[in-house]
Amino acid sequence: MNSASTLKDQVAVITGASSGIGAAVARNLSQAGMKLVLTARRSERIDSLAKEIGESASLMGDITEPSLPQKLLDLALQRFGRCDVICNNAGVVDVGPIEEIDIERVCRMVRINVEAAFRLAYAAVRHFKRINQGHLVNTSSILGTKVRPTAGAYAGTKYAIEALSEGLRMELAGTNVKVSCIEPGLVLTELHNHWKVHPTKSMNISSPLQPEDIARTIRFLLEQPAHIRIPRLLIMPGEQQL
Repeated sequence: MNSASTLKDQVAVITGASSGIGAAVARNLSQAGMKLVLTARRSERIDSLAKEIGESASLMGDITEPSLPQKLLDLALQRFGRCDVICNNAGVVDVGPIEEIDIERVCRMVRINVEAAFRLAYAAVRHFKRINQGHLVNTSSILGTKVRPTAGAYAGTKYAIEALSEGLRMELAGTNVKVSCIEPGLVLTELHNHWKVHPTKSMNISSPLQPEDIARTIRFLLEQPAHIRIPRLLIMPGEQQL
């Protein structure tokens, strides 16, 4: 399949685009000929990325701002005349034992990983349903399918994404709107930089996933023929047991 011709001139909105998975997805989809709307809190990073990849627009903003989803859609439509894909990717990770975990950081995580993600997801599917086409890609986690000690709160935010994704998929069955949920295992990004012990050490994983691995997975989802649905896709490094 000629993936460039499949996706060429389609428009994608990507949240959390300043680093990690979001930035890798932006580069990959740009190579496929897509036009992009990028958002993150770090304006200098998304502005730099937008210049690097060419046909794109950037909007600095806090993903928890209730008006941001509509602003992103409006920017895509005003700048490029359409919106075909929304990568609902922005997220944070906070874990820790009962005695140490910071409940304020946990609640902030819930606002980002659940509330903000839900707002964008509903803005996306309402637009897609009106035009009867589009693809919502939600970033979940392997911890959206199972729980481990100290990570119950984070897993809970990803279980919420799994439930929403499946409910939306069921509502949209029979339309041309797709909903996919990706479930990465350990990915080497900045999200773990503040941890006392990096999970590559605690989990004994010498070759974690790279953001580019997830970007290829998302492009694979987007390249599938119109009649195919891939609701969930789990991607793990070969050494990871959990």
